[in-house]
Amino acid sequence: MSSYLEEFRPPHRILMGPGPSSVHPRVLQTMSAPVLGHLDPYFVGVMDDVMEMLKMMFHTSNPLTLPVSGTGSAGVEAAFCNVVEQGDIVIVVVNGHFGNRAADTASRVGGDVRKVELNWGDAIGPDLTPLEDELKKHNKVKAVSVVHGETSTGVLNPLPEIAKLVHRYDALLIVDAVTSLGGELVDMDEWDLDVCHSCTQKCIGAPPGLAPISLGPRAVKVMQERQSQVQSFYLNLSTLQTYWGDRHQYHHTAPISMIYALREALRMAMEEGLDNRLARHARVAAGLRAGLTALGLDLFANPTYRLNPLTTAVVPEGVDQAKVRGRLLNDYNIEIAGGLGQIASQVWRIGVMGGSAEESNVLALLSAMERILPEEGYEVAYGAGVAAAQQAFAAAG
Repeated sequence: MSSYLEEFRPPHRILMGPGPSSVHPRVLQTMSAPVLGHLDPYFVGVMDDVMEMLKMMFHTSNPLTLPVSGTGSAGVEAAFCNVVEQGDIVIVVVNGHFGNRAADTASRVGGDVRKVELNWGDAIGPDLTPLEDELKKHNKVKAVSVVHGETSTGVLNPLPEIAKLVHRYDALLIVDAVTSLGGELVDMDEWDLDVCHSCTQKCIGAPPGLAPISLGPRAVKVMQERQSQVQSFYLNLSTLQTYWGDRHQYHHTAPISMIYALREALRMAMEEGLDNRLARHARVAAGLRAGLTALGLDLFANPTYRLNPLTTAVVPEGVDQAKVRGRLLNDYNIEIAGGLGQIASQVWRIGVMGGSAEESNVLALLSAMERILPEEGYEVAYGAGVAAAQQAFAAAG
């Protein structure tokens, strides 16, 4: 019998990769609610709830704050195609794979891209001289792009300092908060960020399919004063806002069930409290790092700028990183990821995001690695990783 005729029963996994993260049963149940029309008055109320809670998540009062229909990559494209026009100079900070992705996206919408390249594993800070040197080279820079939490390296770039520098040169700051929003503080208003975009499947804890984005006053002004048409109808935020705003004018059929899910995931975040949520991510990340270090594994990212939702551990010499990942998945139902780009075979990427940011998940992973690594030629002390993680959890309260 063909497999597509069999009952659909996907395996249960402990998702500890760079996303998606585990989705709470409450969120999944919400997706089974009756589908309404995308202009139904009740659904319009759901949209309003989502926008209000997204503003809280971004720490902003920006009216143009909404979820774009599409995954995080749609948010990246929406950010650039709405504020960048042909020939605009765009400086992109590249200290990982997703900095390069941003540069490619900016180029595709006509931007004249200039890269500020750093060693992978380092942050753009505290010394911002490389960025300022590039800003000084040009009469008018339209925008600077930076990835807040670089998912390929586990580095957290310091946004407040970057924003102050960028605005001294009258440029916009475009921020990729795909991995940080909901797991690290993202304060658009306090830090004076111009464009910030994210996704739903990581620290927010919903399935993939929406890309929250928020534009501040400078970015909105730039968008309104464009001399050319936005290249994408689907991602045109000016017309999207007429659907999500007070007019509720048809733009496209919204992914109704995904918006239900986002509302419930955001509601759960508000129930937990945003400060408590960030503290949970920090505590679980501290335990993970302590456990990995106790196993003798080096951590890849600069210790001053480590990202809580995503940790990169260096693969020991002689160990097949893909084989270890395969054994974790097949023998223990635990998913982690390998590296990307120039460090593809050198690191494991381990996520503690959203519903996956639980102490029990970290202990399960460390226990499994204590069994697997010696069998793959790398000796560890049984119980050392789990004990170190437990101590870190206790110390964090």
